[in-house]
This record gives sequence, C-alpha cells and structure tokens, in this order.
Amino acid sequence: MSQPAAVLSGSAKIPEAEGQLPPTSREEIDAALTALSAKKDDWVALTLVERVRILERLADATLAASPRWVQAALKAKGITPGTVGEGEEWIAGPVPLMRNIMLLIRSLTDIARKGNPQLPGKAYARPDGQVVAPVFPTDTWDKLMYQGFTAEVWMDPEVSLAELPSTQAAFYRDPPEGGKVALVLGAGNVSSIGPMDALYKLFVEGQVAVLKMNPVNAYLGPFIEEGFAELISRGFLRVVQGGAAEGEYLCNHPEVEEIHITGSDKTHDAIVYGTGSEGAERKARRERRNARRITSELGNVSGIIVVPGPWSRSDIDFQGLNLASSLTNNAGFNCNATRVVIQHRQWGQRDALLDAIERGLAQAPQREPYYPGALQRHAAFVEAHPDARQVGRQGEGKLPWTLVAGVAPEAVEDICFTTEAFCAVTSETALSAGSVVEYIEKAVDFVNDTLWGTLNAAIIVHPKSLKDPAVKAAVEKAVADLRAGAVAVNHWPALAYAFTSPTWGAFPGHEDHDIRSGRGVVHNTYLFDRPQKSVVRGPFRVSPKPAWFCNHKTIHRLGPKLAEMTRRPTMAKLSSILLDALRG
Repeated sequence: MSQPAAVLSGSAKIPEAEGQLPPTSREEIDAALTALSAKKDDWVALTLVERVRILERLADATLAASPRWVQAALKAKGITPGTVGEGEEWIAGPVPLMRNIMLLIRSLTDIARKGNPQLPGKAYARPDGQVVAPVFPTDTWDKLMYQGFTAEVWMDPEVSLAELPSTQAAFYRDPPEGGKVALVLGAGNVSSIGPMDALYKLFVEGQVAVLKMNPVNAYLGPFIEEGFAELISRGFLRVVQGGAAEGEYLCNHPEVEEIHITGSDKTHDAIVYGTGSEGAERKARRERRNARRITSELGNVSGIIVVPGPWSRSDIDFQGLNLASSLTNNAGFNCNATRVVIQHRQWGQRDALLDAIERGLAQAPQREPYYPGALQRHAAFVEAHPDARQVGRQGEGKLPWTLVAGVAPEAVEDICFTTEAFCAVTSETALSAGSVVEYIEKAVDFVNDTLWGTLNAAIIVHPKSLKDPAVKAAVEKAVADLRAGAVAVNHWPALAYAFTSPTWGAFPGHEDHDIRSGRGVVHNTYLFDRPQKSVVRGPFRVSPKPAWFCNHKTIHRLGPKLAEMTRRPTMAKLSSILLDALRG
C-alpha cells in the first residue's frame, strides 16, 4: 500500500506542544545572552581544578533533585508510580546524567594530572588500519555491574594509532583565545538529553550555553536549574522556556554563535533554510540563511539485523522480549527505538521470533501517548498496513503496541522504511538469501541504503553461529560496514547513549541539504575529536534480567539506587542493587 501523503519521510513531524510553563520573554532572553557573552572568556580561562569542583557540585545537586525530577516526569507522562515506567525515567534521566558528570570529572582530572583522558584499556588498529579505542567498561564497578558488555569508539580512518592521543581533548590542548555562546535546543522526550547536551558544549567544547527547554518537558527546567545551579550562579549557563517562536529568536540572535539541536531534520532545515516555499527554494539552491556551526542529533529508522541460528525456545523468548523492550521504552518516543527488525526469509524460526516479539509487547504496560502527534502518526502507519498486529487497547489515552510484520523489502518507499514513527510502532521485513553469509551482506546493504537515517543499528547473533568462521567474519564485516553512529551487537543500541563514554550521534558525512540523523556527537567522555562511530557488544543472553526490559519488576527501586551508586559507588550499594536485580 502506498505511503499516506500526510506523512513525510525522515524523522517524525511533530506538532508544537503547549508549554506547561510561560515562555521566557525576549527581554529576558536578551539579558541572559548578554550575561553569558560577558562570561564566555572567563569560562575558557577557568582552571581544570575549578571545572572539576563545579562538576562535583553539579553531581550532588542533581542527585538531590532527582526524586522530584522523576516524580514530575511520571505526572507529565501519565505513568503510574511503582511501575516499570518509573524505572525508565530513572535509567534514562538522572542515572545517565550522573554517569556523564562523573566520567567528565575523571577525564578532566586525568588531563590535569597526565595531559589526556586515560583510556580503560589499550587502543589498537584493526586489520584495515582503523583505530579503535576501548571506552567501556570504564572501571571495576562497570565490570561487576555489566558483565560481558564492552564498548569501543572507532576513529576516522585517517587517524593513526600514533596520533590518537593528540586527537583527544582539543579544547584543553589548545584553548581558543576567546569563548563562544552556544544555544542548545533541548529534546522533549528523554529528560537527560538537554542537560547532557549542555554539558558537552560546556566541558568538551568549552562554550557557555543557553538551554532552551522543549515545550513537551518544560516542567524539567526548574530541576535542571536546581541541579546546575553552580553553573548558573557563576554565569556560564542559562535555562529558558518557549516554543518555536522563542527558538527562532534564539537561533538568529546576534549573541548566539553556535547551535546544537536534538530533534527533527525538519527543525534543522527550518533553522538553516527557513520554512515554507521560500525555505524549500533556499534548500534546493543550498543557500543557508543561518551560517552558524550547527551540530545535531535528528532521529533514525533504527534497524536490527537478526542472524539466523540454532536458537532454543528460551533464546527466542529472551530476544523477543529484548526487541519488544527496545520499542516500548518511553512509550516508543525514542529516536533509537527499534523500527525495523530484519530477518532471513529462509530461517525456520522467523515466525516464532515474531510471535515472541508480540508476547513481549503484551507484557509491557500500555502507556499514554504523551508526545504531540502520536495518534496521527500511529494512524498513518496502520492506514498503510491495516493488517498490522496490534497489542492492547486503543482509546482512553492509550495506543496499542503495533507490529507491522512482513513488509516487502523491495517496497523501498514504504512508510516503515522511510519515516521515523516516533510512537508505539515497529515493523519486520525478511530478505531472501541462499546462505547466512549472503543474508548478512544483504541486510547490511538494506540498513545502509533503504532505511532512513544513520544514528544507530544493531545485529543479533547466537554464539553458536559465531563458531562458523564464515559467519563470524561476516558479522565482523557487518559491524564495520554499517553506516551508523552507534552499532550494537545483541542488544539495543540505546546502551551507547546510556553508558555515556561512547559517542552518540549520526555517522559522519551528512551535508546541510541532506542532514538525515545530523552532524557531530555528544557524551564522548574520553573527549575524542575525530570519532567515526561507537560499537557496543553484549552477551546473547543476560542474567539477571536487563534493567531496560519492559517486564522488569524492580526497576523502579533500582533506579534511585543506580543514581546513588554512580555518584559514590560502594560494595554495600552494589549488593543492594544486585539483590533487586535478581528479583526483576
């Protein structure tokens, strides 16, 4: 069925939300930017010792604000306290933010003592010469809590092993003579995005920042101001409120020198080229109206390649739940949510995995579609695929979890492949191939050439399949060939976001007129200047149950403990966490 005309390709087209807090006036915005501009050189000149002291205060203040922060999110998103949704708000909000702060403290301390952030392992060059730096586990605590998981940052192929240290911490190696004022346009879905984007501008790129809250989660502004009070009181950060009008004013303000956005490619194009027919004409001429440097993370149609193998029933159940959870988290309002599961048409267990995904969706509590336009986007996908499997009730503030199975891979213009659903919808397609190796090669080409965006992708492979040297080689080649900013093996690529030591952002190379998933990275707590992508690997099966699984029974208790553990780890805290994890 043809794609509905109302849905455009690319990231989700989001109607503007009505902000819960009044917008910041233009006079207040002017004053905030004037104050930031007056402090931008002071920020550049600030010592590493003082920066670390600021981060320590941010950590304590953020931890203190976190319980109220999470409760506000539950109320705004219609989440029942004591459920898996409460746990999600912890592990996607205060926990990664705390981790980001603590890892920045470690890296800045390393720079002060040794000149560079110190890697947790030895960097190496792949057979083709590409340099790889280990970034997870970062310490013994990570090893104990996330057994079997690793992450690496793969560098620009032009970076040599010998010059890798010189590609870290550019701002600290060679500070600019003067500072800059950066605008951060915050995302409305995940509460840690805005503050972590601001941290990147401040502590990695060395710019003071104004963070404009998204109207969808404007209620978080006071909590960010509380947690980041040390930066605000010293004039290095401001938080403002507003919608598109305030965003437009900020983007074109003479005091704003750089912009970072997490959101939609359509918003990016509106900033760069303008809106309406005039904006479209400028884009066609590649004539920018905003010449500022703009970094961005703009969404994705995330693909997960399933490698066929000797899966047991329990394997299928585990991975079905794994895949379902990568959709249901945050009600499906994630740029890294699984949107297309790719299978081998000749695999005898294809239907069994589809059924397991559906069973997994049935275990996830239905959620309020709090993000603007969700009902319309969901309807467009179901209109294109009326045979979609829908799990749960529709109406009364609910959307059913929706699985569109059997999308024809040759229908390259299908809505499932071209458009980020940004709601409770995922899909599946199957590729025909004469061998597993041929299938893997075709699947990589499909992700690279058919699915929209380059933010993240994943590949799931049974350990017994890797005993075949040809399959193992094909999987490693797939990891290398996937054009995605984050590639995960066996798990949801959101782990690259949550660990914060990997980079998070699109695969490099997008031009303004075809920005797709964006440009630049954030997080990146080892401060690499020239990364290409991050690769996260984990075991095919994990026990205890991963905290991000949608049927986890104790994640609402684990969340605050993980935040406390991240701030000041102890064996007693770890024991308490493991006990709750075992009950999940």
